[in-house]
Amino acid sequence: MRLDELFLYDDDIEEWKATRKLCKSNRSDASLGASALASCKSQGFRARKTKVKHKINKKRQNITGRKVKGKKYGGPLPFYGSGTSKPGKKKK
Repeated sequence: MRLDELFLYDDDIEEWKATRKLCKSNRSDASLGASALASCKSQGFRARKTKVKHKINKKRQNITGRKVKGKKYGGPLPFYGSGTSKPGKKKK
């Protein structure tokens, strides 16, 4: 099966997420693709590595080394995506 047969539309690619099996595997973070690694971290399957502290349960906490889910998957971390934004209306 070829990649162009799997993903027919752009929406298919945007909604893609890494499988649980891939995230729980023994593969190192370096051997995973960037998108798959980010997806695994957001789903709470891989530990995060960051110096940034986030507000969890009304307390500012360090999340390095912890498996914390993102908002999309029912966790406390907000979405700070750097994806493309839709152009808004211009103010006159």
